[in-house]
Formats: sequence, C-alpha cells, structure tokens
Amino acid sequence: METLADLASPIAIGVLLGGLYVVIALGLSLVFGVMKVINVAHGDLVILGSYFAYVTSTSWGLDPILSLVVGIPLFFVMGIFIEKFLVHRAFRMSVDAALIIAFGISLIIQNAAQLVWTPLSRGLMTSYTLESLKIGDVYLPVVYLVDFAMALVVVLAVHQFLKRTYLGQAITAASQDSETAQLMGINPARVYQIAFGIAMALAAIAGVSLALTFPFTPKSGVPFLIIAFGVIILGGLGSMVGTFIGGMIFGLSQTLGGHFLGPTGQLLVPFVMVLVVLTIRPQGLFGR
Repeated sequence: METLADLASPIAIGVLLGGLYVVIALGLSLVFGVMKVINVAHGDLVILGSYFAYVTSTSWGLDPILSLVVGIPLFFVMGIFIEKFLVHRAFRMSVDAALIIAFGISLIIQNAAQLVWTPLSRGLMTSYTLESLKIGDVYLPVVYLVDFAMALVVVLAVHQFLKRTYLGQAITAASQDSETAQLMGINPARVYQIAFGIAMALAAIAGVSLALTFPFTPKSGVPFLIIAFGVIILGGLGSMVGTFIGGMIFGLSQTLGGHFLGPTGQLLVPFVMVLVVLTIRPQGLFGR
C-alpha cells in the first residue's frame, strides 16, 4: 500500500521536471499563439541552444547560465532573421508552406550539428550538476531546482511583457485579429518577427536547462519537441498560463507513471492524458 511519504519523491521530482518542460514548450506555444504556425524546428533550436551553452562552457569557461547573457540576444537576432527571410515568405503563401520551411530548418540544424559536434552524446558539467538538497526524506537535484526557478522567472517575465508593454499588447492584438490590429497602426509582419525572436531567445534558455539536466545529441530535439507538443496540448495552444500548468501535469504524470508502472510507463501515462484531453477538450484545459 503506497503512502504519501512514498509518493513524496516522485511528486516533487515531477513538479520540478515539469519546470524544464515549461521552458522548452513556451517558445513553441508563443509562436503558435501569435502566428498560428506549428514550429516543428523548435526542438532542434532548443538543442542548438544546448550546443551554444556547451561551447561557451568548454571554450570560454563560462557557467552555462551566464552564457545566456550572450545567448539570449544572439538567438533573438537569429529568430528575427529566420522569420523575416525564411518563415514569413512562406507564411504569406500558406501555413503549410511555413510548416515545410520549419521542417527544413530542423533537418539543417540536425545535420549541421552532427558535422560540427559529431553524433556523440554531450552534457554540461558544473559545480552543482551532481548536487542535491535534502528536504525531509526527499533528495532534490539542484539542477531540477534551477530548471523550476527558470520556468517561474521566464513565465512571469513573458506574461508581464505581453500584459504591460506596448509591444507585448501589439503582439497580443496581432495574435487575436491581425487585420484589425493593422487598422489600428500595428505592423503584423514586424510583430511576427519580434515574437519569433522572443521564441528563439526562449529556446536558448530552454537549451541551457535541458543540457544541465540531460545528455543530448543532434537528434535530441525530436523527442523533446513531442513532449513540448504534449505540454501545450494539455494546457492549451497559445496560453502562457496553460503551458505552465500543462508542464506541471506532464512532469507529474511522467514520474508517477514511472513509479507505478516502471520505466516503460513513464511516457505512457502523460500521452494517454494528452489523447484524453484532445478527445474531451481539443483546445486544451486553458485554451479558448
């Protein structure tokens, strides 16, 4: 008979792991919410962020989190460039064309990463990578706590940006009705570029969190893209708050599934939940 004490560890780890999934899924949710485009390259862009942190850590000796001082603005500019010269031109033709372009970007990143860094698994080692905090009988890995803290900071920052700044309100307006927003003096094309740039900056942050938590290879973007899809489907496509709740639900169901069903059941439970939500409420728990 399971007791609450037996479940304390998987519940705590599940919540913290959900923080990592929130950070990974947030950029994907933002792009869909604004442009109504599913960026299938997002997982590989996150892995590109992991490799950037790996390079700055091994070559410059920077702490991976400090590397974001360079990584966030660099990825933001890259996002604007990708949206302006690749995604937007296809987006003007059709959403399907933009999807194909994103798929092409995904393949390019995967193959380029294999050429530069080889298919071998990489990871980030820091002074706190193997450290844990003991709370009662539960050991909490420090990197999981860092992931959760980053999730809280990023979600609050994006939420406040969208709610309180003119540019954020312009992004929200363009996502709701681009034609009316244009009549009000908002340039939807420019808004899409900024939103994609922010999503790329979020991918840089997610890449650091992922690399601190798990080993990664050039092909690791695909499974984490699938997890990110599950998170935003649970929470609601385009919803920032929903993405956060969806990440918590996904992380909890994964660790509890592994606890009761063994390692093979870790991803079975969350994706069954995704299918149930799609059947009962296709817009997600917090979607409109």
